[in-house]
Amino acid sequence: MAELVVMPKLGLTMTEGTVSNWRKAEGESVTVGEVLFDVETDKLTNEIEASASGVLRKIFVQEGVVGVLKPLAIIGGADEDISGLLGGEPAAEEPKAEEQAPKAAGAAPANNTSVGGNTGRVKASPRAKKLAQELNVDLSLVTGTGPQGTISEKDIQAYVDNHKGSGVKASPMAEKAAKALDVDMSKIDKDGRIMKEDVLQYRKDQDFIGLVDPREDRKPMSAMRKVISKRMLESKQISPTVTYNLKVDTTNLSGFRNQLKTAYKVTYTDLIVKIVAKALLEFPLLNCSIDNNELIFRNYASVGVAVALDDGLIVPVVKYANKKDLKEISKEIKELAFKARNNELKPQDMAGGTFTITNLGMYGMESFTPIINQPEVAILGVNAIIDTPVAINGQVVIKPLMNLSLTADHRAVDGSVAAQFMAKVKEYIENPALLLL
Repeated sequence: MAELVVMPKLGLTMTEGTVSNWRKAEGESVTVGEVLFDVETDKLTNEIEASASGVLRKIFVQEGVVGVLKPLAIIGGADEDISGLLGGEPAAEEPKAEEQAPKAAGAAPANNTSVGGNTGRVKASPRAKKLAQELNVDLSLVTGTGPQGTISEKDIQAYVDNHKGSGVKASPMAEKAAKALDVDMSKIDKDGRIMKEDVLQYRKDQDFIGLVDPREDRKPMSAMRKVISKRMLESKQISPTVTYNLKVDTTNLSGFRNQLKTAYKVTYTDLIVKIVAKALLEFPLLNCSIDNNELIFRNYASVGVAVALDDGLIVPVVKYANKKDLKEISKEIKELAFKARNNELKPQDMAGGTFTITNLGMYGMESFTPIINQPEVAILGVNAIIDTPVAINGQVVIKPLMNLSLTADHRAVDGSVAAQFMAKVKEYIENPALLLL
Protein backbone atom coordinates (compact mmCIF):
# COMPACT_ATOMS: atom_id res chain seq x y z
CA MET A 1 0.00 0.00 0.00
CA ALA A 2 1.37 3.40 -0.99
CA GLU A 3 2.44 5.70 1.82
CA LEU A 4 3.68 9.24 2.28
CA VAL A 5 7.27 9.98 3.24
CA VAL A 6 7.27 12.94 5.64
CA MET A 7 9.85 15.24 7.20
CA PRO A 8 10.93 13.35 10.34
CA LYS A 9 11.02 14.99 13.76
CA LEU A 10 14.63 14.36 14.81
CA GLY A 11 14.59 16.19 18.14
CA LEU A 12 12.17 17.60 20.70
CA THR A 13 12.76 21.18 19.58
CA MET A 14 12.90 20.53 15.82
CA THR A 15 10.23 22.41 13.86
CA GLU A 16 11.66 22.20 10.34
CA GLY A 17 14.46 20.63 8.33
CA THR A 18 16.24 21.24 5.05
CA VAL A 19 16.01 18.55 2.37
CA SER A 20 19.47 18.64 0.78
CA ASN A 21 19.93 15.46 -1.26
CA TRP A 22 17.77 12.62 -2.53
CA ARG A 23 19.61 9.30 -2.81
CA LYS A 24 16.89 7.89 -5.07
CA ALA A 25 15.21 9.35 -8.14
CA GLU A 26 11.54 9.06 -9.07
CA GLY A 27 10.84 5.64 -10.55
CA GLU A 28 13.65 3.86 -8.72
CA SER A 29 13.07 0.90 -6.42
CA VAL A 30 13.38 1.45 -2.66
CA THR A 31 13.98 -1.10 0.09
CA VAL A 32 13.19 -0.64 3.78
CA GLY A 33 16.31 0.58 5.60
CA GLU A 34 17.97 2.10 2.53
CA VAL A 35 19.13 5.72 2.89
CA LEU A 36 16.47 7.65 0.99
CA PHE A 37 17.42 11.33 1.46
CA ASP A 38 19.46 13.74 3.61
CA VAL A 39 18.10 16.33 6.02
CA GLU A 40 20.16 19.20 7.42
CA THR A 41 19.14 20.41 10.87
CA ASP A 42 20.88 22.08 13.78
CA LYS A 43 24.37 21.90 12.21
CA LEU A 44 23.98 18.19 11.38
CA THR A 45 23.28 16.29 8.17
CA ASN A 46 21.06 13.31 8.92
CA GLU A 47 20.66 10.29 6.64
CA ILE A 48 16.97 9.31 6.55
CA GLU A 49 16.16 5.69 5.82
CA ALA A 50 13.13 4.45 3.90
CA SER A 51 10.36 3.09 6.11
CA ALA A 52 8.71 1.11 3.30
CA SER A 53 9.67 -0.89 0.22
CA GLY A 54 8.41 -0.18 -3.28
CA VAL A 55 9.00 2.42 -5.97
CA LEU A 56 9.67 6.09 -5.32
CA ARG A 57 6.64 7.26 -7.27
CA LYS A 58 6.68 10.99 -6.53
CA ILE A 59 9.02 13.53 -4.92
CA PHE A 60 7.21 16.69 -3.74
CA VAL A 61 10.25 18.64 -2.52
CA GLN A 62 13.60 18.17 -4.27
CA GLU A 63 15.35 20.51 -1.84
CA GLY A 64 14.43 23.27 0.60
CA VAL A 65 13.02 23.95 4.04
CA VAL A 66 10.02 21.86 5.11
CA GLY A 67 8.14 21.68 8.42
CA VAL A 68 8.22 18.48 10.44
CA LEU A 69 5.70 15.79 9.42
CA LYS A 70 5.00 17.57 6.11
CA PRO A 71 4.85 15.28 3.03
CA LEU A 72 8.05 14.90 1.00
CA ALA A 73 7.40 11.94 -1.31
CA ILE A 74 5.29 8.86 -2.05
CA ILE A 75 6.48 5.25 -2.01
CA GLY A 76 4.16 2.67 -3.54
CA GLY A 77 3.77 -0.16 -6.01
CA ALA A 78 4.88 0.39 -9.59
CA ASP A 79 1.28 0.31 -10.93
CA GLU A 80 -0.53 1.39 -7.77
CA ASP A 81 -3.05 4.24 -7.91
CA ILE A 82 -1.55 7.06 -5.81
CA SER A 83 -3.97 9.81 -6.81
CA GLY A 84 -5.42 9.86 -3.31
CA LEU A 85 -2.05 10.88 -1.87
CA LEU A 86 -1.11 13.48 -4.46
CA GLY A 87 -3.18 16.12 -2.71
CA GLY A 88 -0.59 16.16 0.08
CA GLU A 89 1.95 17.91 -2.14
CA PRO A 90 3.47 20.90 -0.25
CA ALA A 91 5.77 23.68 -1.29
CA ALA A 92 9.22 24.01 0.27
CA GLU A 93 8.33 27.51 1.34
CA GLU A 94 4.89 29.11 1.56
CA PRO A 95 4.20 31.86 -1.00
CA LYS A 96 4.41 35.32 0.45
CA ALA A 97 1.16 37.02 1.35
CA GLU A 98 1.50 39.65 -1.35
CA GLU A 99 1.86 36.89 -3.96
CA GLN A 100 -1.31 35.16 -2.76
CA ALA A 101 -3.55 38.19 -2.39
CA PRO A 102 -5.42 39.26 -5.56
CA LYS A 103 -4.90 42.84 -6.71
CA ALA A 104 -7.78 45.18 -6.07
CA ALA A 105 -9.42 46.52 -9.23
CA GLY A 106 -7.91 49.83 -10.25
CA ALA A 107 -5.13 49.62 -7.68
CA ALA A 108 -1.89 51.39 -8.56
CA PRO A 109 1.04 49.13 -9.40
CA ALA A 110 3.56 48.63 -6.59
CA ASN A 111 7.23 49.49 -7.05
CA ASN A 112 8.14 45.84 -7.37
CA THR A 113 5.71 45.10 -10.20
CA SER A 114 6.05 46.22 -13.75
CA VAL A 115 3.62 48.40 -15.64
CA GLY A 116 2.91 49.27 -19.24
CA GLY A 117 1.64 45.82 -20.17
CA ASN A 118 4.45 43.81 -18.59
CA THR A 119 2.74 41.63 -15.98
CA GLY A 120 5.91 39.93 -14.68
CA ARG A 121 7.55 40.79 -11.36
CA VAL A 122 10.43 43.25 -11.36
CA LYS A 123 13.35 42.09 -9.22
CA ALA A 124 14.96 44.89 -7.21
CA SER A 125 16.97 45.13 -4.01
CA PRO A 126 15.25 46.75 -0.99
CA ARG A 127 17.58 49.76 -1.18
CA ALA A 128 16.86 50.15 -4.89
CA LYS A 129 13.13 50.13 -4.20
CA LYS A 130 13.58 52.79 -1.52
CA LEU A 131 15.66 55.01 -3.81
CA ALA A 132 13.18 54.55 -6.67
CA GLN A 133 10.37 55.66 -4.40
CA GLU A 134 12.32 58.72 -3.25
CA LEU A 135 13.18 59.71 -6.82
CA ASN A 136 9.75 58.78 -8.21
CA VAL A 137 11.20 56.25 -10.65
CA ASP A 138 9.05 53.53 -12.24
CA LEU A 139 11.02 50.33 -11.69
CA SER A 140 9.54 48.73 -14.80
CA LEU A 141 11.47 51.25 -16.91
CA VAL A 142 14.86 50.46 -15.34
CA THR A 143 17.21 47.82 -16.73
CA GLY A 144 18.77 45.71 -13.97
CA THR A 145 22.40 44.70 -14.21
CA GLY A 146 22.48 42.37 -11.20
CA PRO A 147 22.01 38.58 -11.05
CA GLN A 148 18.98 37.51 -13.13
CA GLY A 149 18.30 41.14 -13.99
CA THR A 150 17.98 42.36 -10.38
CA ILE A 151 17.87 46.16 -10.15
CA SER A 152 20.40 47.78 -7.81
CA GLU A 153 20.83 51.30 -6.42
CA LYS A 154 23.41 51.96 -9.14
CA ASP A 155 20.88 51.03 -11.82
CA ILE A 156 18.37 53.53 -10.37
CA GLN A 157 20.99 56.27 -10.21
CA ALA A 158 22.19 55.50 -13.73
CA TYR A 159 18.62 55.74 -15.01
CA VAL A 160 18.14 59.10 -13.29
CA ASP A 161 21.47 60.41 -14.59
CA ASN A 162 20.71 59.33 -18.15
CA HIS A 163 17.31 60.99 -18.13
CA LYS A 164 18.06 64.27 -16.44
CA GLY A 165 18.83 67.47 -18.31
CA SER A 166 22.31 68.07 -19.61
CA GLY A 167 23.08 70.82 -17.12
CA VAL A 168 26.69 69.68 -16.63
CA LYS A 169 29.17 72.52 -16.22
CA ALA A 170 32.39 71.74 -18.08
CA SER A 171 35.29 73.53 -19.72
CA PRO A 172 35.55 73.49 -23.53
CA MET A 173 38.61 71.22 -23.31
CA ALA A 174 36.67 68.85 -21.02
CA GLU A 175 33.82 68.68 -23.51
CA LYS A 176 36.23 67.98 -26.34
CA ALA A 177 37.99 65.25 -24.35
CA ALA A 178 34.67 63.71 -23.32
CA LYS A 179 33.55 63.48 -26.93
CA ALA A 180 36.85 61.96 -28.06
CA LEU A 181 36.95 59.42 -25.23
CA ASP A 182 33.19 58.63 -25.26
CA VAL A 183 32.69 59.78 -21.67
CA ASP A 184 29.26 60.68 -20.29
CA MET A 185 30.15 63.69 -18.12
CA SER A 186 26.90 63.37 -16.17
CA LYS A 187 28.47 60.33 -14.51
CA ILE A 188 31.46 62.30 -13.23
CA ASP A 189 30.85 63.05 -9.56
CA LYS A 190 32.22 66.53 -8.94
CA ASP A 191 31.00 69.72 -7.35
CA GLY A 192 31.71 72.61 -9.64
CA ARG A 193 33.02 72.77 -13.16
CA ILE A 194 34.37 69.60 -14.80
CA MET A 195 37.83 70.04 -16.29
CA LYS A 196 39.76 68.04 -18.88
CA GLU A 197 41.75 66.31 -16.10
CA ASP A 198 38.51 65.06 -14.54
CA VAL A 199 37.46 63.48 -17.84
CA LEU A 200 40.84 61.82 -18.34
CA GLN A 201 40.85 60.45 -14.78
CA TYR A 202 37.31 59.13 -15.15
CA ARG A 203 38.26 57.36 -18.40
CA LYS A 204 41.36 55.91 -16.75
CA ASP A 205 39.33 54.67 -13.77
CA GLN A 206 36.73 53.06 -16.02
CA ASP A 207 39.40 51.34 -18.12
CA PHE A 208 41.02 49.99 -14.97
CA ILE A 209 37.68 48.70 -13.68
CA GLY A 210 37.12 46.99 -17.02
CA LEU A 211 40.55 45.37 -16.79
CA VAL A 212 39.92 44.14 -13.24
CA ASP A 213 36.39 42.96 -14.10
CA PRO A 214 35.19 43.15 -10.45
CA ARG A 215 32.27 40.98 -9.52
CA GLU A 216 30.53 39.61 -6.46
CA ASP A 217 29.22 36.08 -6.10
CA ARG A 218 26.37 35.23 -3.75
CA LYS A 219 26.10 31.85 -2.10
CA PRO A 220 23.30 30.77 0.26
CA MET A 221 24.37 29.97 3.82
CA SER A 222 24.51 26.30 4.68
CA ALA A 223 22.09 25.03 7.32
CA MET A 224 24.99 24.95 9.82
CA ARG A 225 26.04 28.53 9.02
CA LYS A 226 22.44 29.76 9.44
CA VAL A 227 22.15 28.08 12.85
CA ILE A 228 25.50 29.54 13.97
CA SER A 229 24.50 32.99 12.73
CA LYS A 230 21.16 32.85 14.54
CA ARG A 231 22.60 31.56 17.82
CA MET A 232 25.55 33.94 17.95
CA LEU A 233 23.25 36.92 17.34
CA GLU A 234 20.86 35.68 20.03
CA SER A 235 23.76 35.23 22.46
CA LYS A 236 24.98 38.81 21.96
CA GLN A 237 21.43 40.10 22.43
CA ILE A 238 20.80 38.02 25.56
CA SER A 239 24.03 38.24 27.55
CA PRO A 240 25.76 41.42 28.76
CA THR A 241 29.31 40.09 28.57
CA VAL A 242 32.76 40.95 29.88
CA THR A 243 35.96 39.26 28.68
CA TYR A 244 38.85 38.67 31.11
CA ASN A 245 42.39 37.88 29.93
CA LEU A 246 45.06 36.23 32.05
CA LYS A 247 48.54 34.87 31.19
CA VAL A 248 49.59 31.56 32.70
CA ASP A 249 52.96 29.80 32.79
CA THR A 250 52.70 26.40 31.08
CA THR A 251 56.17 25.12 32.07
CA ASN A 252 54.88 22.57 34.56
CA LEU A 253 51.83 21.69 32.47
CA SER A 254 54.09 20.87 29.52
CA GLY A 255 56.33 18.73 31.74
CA PHE A 256 53.29 16.95 33.21
CA ARG A 257 52.00 16.23 29.68
CA ASN A 258 55.36 14.86 28.58
CA GLN A 259 55.44 12.52 31.58
CA LEU A 260 51.99 11.21 30.71
CA LYS A 261 53.04 10.53 27.12
CA THR A 262 54.87 7.40 28.20
CA ALA A 263 51.51 5.86 29.15
CA TYR A 264 48.92 7.80 27.12
CA LYS A 265 49.09 10.73 24.72
CA VAL A 266 47.04 13.69 25.92
CA THR A 267 46.64 17.18 24.46
CA TYR A 268 46.62 20.56 26.16
CA THR A 269 42.89 20.71 25.47
CA ASP A 270 42.40 17.40 27.35
CA LEU A 271 44.28 18.80 30.34
CA ILE A 272 42.40 22.09 30.32
CA VAL A 273 39.02 20.31 30.17
CA LYS A 274 40.03 18.34 33.27
CA ILE A 275 41.27 21.48 35.03
CA VAL A 276 38.18 23.53 34.16
CA ALA A 277 35.80 20.74 35.23
CA LYS A 278 37.50 20.68 38.64
CA ALA A 279 37.49 24.48 39.00
CA LEU A 280 33.83 24.85 37.95
CA LEU A 281 32.61 22.92 40.99
CA GLU A 282 34.54 25.37 43.19
CA PHE A 283 32.89 28.33 41.41
CA PRO A 284 29.30 27.24 40.69
CA LEU A 285 28.29 30.64 39.28
CA LEU A 286 30.49 29.93 36.24
CA ASN A 287 28.70 26.59 35.82
CA CYS A 288 25.11 27.79 36.16
CA SER A 289 22.49 29.00 33.68
CA ILE A 290 19.76 31.64 33.88
CA ASP A 291 16.03 30.97 33.54
CA ASN A 292 14.06 34.21 33.81
CA ASN A 293 14.92 35.43 37.33
CA GLU A 294 16.33 32.14 38.57
CA LEU A 295 19.87 30.77 38.59
CA ILE A 296 20.14 27.03 37.92
CA PHE A 297 23.10 25.48 39.77
CA ARG A 298 24.56 22.02 39.12
CA ASN A 299 26.66 19.52 41.05
CA TYR A 300 28.37 18.36 37.87
CA ALA A 301 30.32 19.95 35.00
CA SER A 302 29.69 18.96 31.38
CA VAL A 303 32.25 20.71 29.20
CA GLY A 304 31.68 21.48 25.52
CA VAL A 305 34.76 21.48 23.27
CA ALA A 306 34.48 23.53 20.07
CA VAL A 307 35.51 21.67 16.91
CA ALA A 308 36.22 23.60 13.69
CA LEU A 309 34.74 22.18 10.47
CA ASP A 310 35.09 23.42 6.91
CA ASP A 311 31.77 25.29 6.97
CA GLY A 312 31.38 26.17 10.63
CA LEU A 313 31.88 25.33 14.28
CA ILE A 314 30.29 22.56 16.30
CA VAL A 315 30.42 21.92 20.06
CA PRO A 316 30.18 18.30 21.23
CA VAL A 317 30.00 17.86 25.01
CA VAL A 318 32.10 15.80 27.42
CA LYS A 319 29.34 14.98 29.88
CA TYR A 320 30.09 14.86 33.64
CA ALA A 321 33.74 15.64 32.97
CA ASN A 322 34.34 16.26 36.68
CA LYS A 323 33.75 12.54 37.35
CA LYS A 324 36.08 11.27 34.60
CA ASP A 325 39.81 10.76 34.77
CA LEU A 326 42.17 12.36 32.29
CA LYS A 327 42.43 9.27 30.10
CA GLU A 328 38.65 8.98 29.81
CA ILE A 329 38.35 12.68 28.93
CA SER A 330 41.08 12.45 26.30
CA LYS A 331 39.53 9.38 24.67
CA GLU A 332 36.06 10.94 24.60
CA ILE A 333 37.31 14.22 23.07
CA LYS A 334 39.09 12.28 20.30
CA GLU A 335 35.96 10.24 19.57
CA LEU A 336 33.68 13.30 19.52
CA ALA A 337 36.06 15.23 17.26
CA PHE A 338 36.22 12.26 14.85
CA LYS A 339 32.41 12.05 14.75
CA ALA A 340 32.14 15.81 14.19
CA ARG A 341 34.51 15.78 11.23
CA ASN A 342 32.75 12.77 9.70
CA ASN A 343 29.21 14.07 10.25
CA GLU A 344 28.40 11.27 12.70
CA LEU A 345 27.39 13.32 15.74
CA LYS A 346 23.92 12.84 17.19
CA PRO A 347 21.87 15.68 18.73
CA GLN A 348 22.49 14.22 22.20
CA ASP A 349 26.26 14.53 21.63
CA MET A 350 25.85 18.32 21.60
CA ALA A 351 23.26 18.69 24.36
CA GLY A 352 23.64 19.27 28.08
CA GLY A 353 26.76 21.44 28.19
CA THR A 354 27.33 23.68 31.22
CA PHE A 355 30.53 25.43 30.05
CA THR A 356 32.46 25.63 26.76
CA ILE A 357 36.15 25.68 25.83
CA THR A 358 37.33 26.94 22.45
CA ASN A 359 41.01 26.59 21.54
CA LEU A 360 42.59 28.78 18.84
CA GLY A 361 46.14 28.29 20.12
CA MET A 362 47.09 26.04 17.21
CA TYR A 363 46.47 28.99 14.87
CA GLY A 364 48.86 31.26 16.78
CA MET A 365 46.06 33.37 18.28
CA GLU A 366 47.19 35.38 21.31
CA SER A 367 43.83 36.81 22.44
CA PHE A 368 40.19 36.85 21.31
CA THR A 369 36.68 37.41 22.63
CA PRO A 370 34.68 34.16 22.47
CA ILE A 371 30.87 34.34 22.35
CA ILE A 372 28.91 32.46 25.01
CA ASN A 373 27.17 29.25 23.96
CA GLN A 374 23.63 29.78 25.30
CA PRO A 375 22.18 28.93 27.80
CA GLU A 376 25.59 28.77 29.50
CA VAL A 377 26.98 31.84 31.27
CA ALA A 378 30.68 31.54 30.39
CA ILE A 379 33.15 30.32 27.78
CA LEU A 380 36.94 29.99 27.96
CA GLY A 381 39.16 30.83 25.01
CA VAL A 382 42.57 29.12 24.92
CA ASN A 383 45.38 30.86 23.04
CA ALA A 384 48.85 30.02 21.75
CA ILE A 385 51.76 29.19 24.05
CA ILE A 386 54.46 31.79 23.35
CA ASP A 387 58.01 31.96 24.71
CA THR A 388 58.09 35.29 26.56
CA PRO A 389 60.81 37.18 28.49
CA VAL A 390 59.86 37.34 32.20
CA ALA A 391 61.67 39.02 35.09
CA ILE A 392 62.25 36.61 38.01
CA ASN A 393 64.34 37.66 41.03
CA GLY A 394 65.91 40.44 39.00
CA GLN A 395 66.85 38.10 36.15
CA VAL A 396 65.21 37.92 32.71
CA VAL A 397 64.27 34.38 31.76
CA ILE A 398 62.20 32.93 28.92
CA LYS A 399 58.93 31.31 29.96
CA PRO A 400 56.21 29.60 27.86
CA LEU A 401 53.16 31.76 28.55
CA MET A 402 49.60 31.14 27.41
CA ASN A 403 46.81 33.72 27.45
CA LEU A 404 43.36 32.59 28.63
CA SER A 405 40.30 34.61 27.51
CA LEU A 406 37.18 34.14 29.63
CA THR A 407 33.89 35.66 28.47
CA ALA A 408 31.23 35.70 31.20
CA ASP A 409 27.60 36.82 31.46
CA HIS A 410 27.59 39.73 33.91
CA ARG A 411 24.01 38.92 34.93
CA ALA A 412 25.37 35.93 36.85
CA VAL A 413 29.12 36.45 37.11
CA ASP A 414 30.66 39.57 38.64
CA GLY A 415 34.21 40.57 37.86
CA SER A 416 35.56 39.43 41.22
CA VAL A 417 34.10 35.94 40.78
CA ALA A 418 35.46 35.68 37.24
CA ALA A 419 38.89 36.80 38.45
CA GLN A 420 38.91 34.23 41.26
CA PHE A 421 37.88 31.49 38.84
CA MET A 422 40.67 32.45 36.44
CA ALA A 423 43.16 32.50 39.32
CA LYS A 424 42.09 28.96 40.29
CA VAL A 425 42.48 27.72 36.70
CA LYS A 426 45.90 29.38 36.60
CA GLU A 427 46.86 27.64 39.84
CA TYR A 428 45.94 24.21 38.42
CA ILE A 429 47.73 24.87 35.11
CA GLU A 430 50.91 25.99 36.85
CA ASN A 431 50.68 23.18 39.42
CA PRO A 432 49.04 20.26 37.55
CA ALA A 433 49.95 17.79 40.32
CA LEU A 434 46.99 19.30 42.22
CA LEU A 435 44.72 17.42 39.81
CA LEU A 436 45.72 14.23 41.58
CA LEU A 437 44.31 15.39 44.91
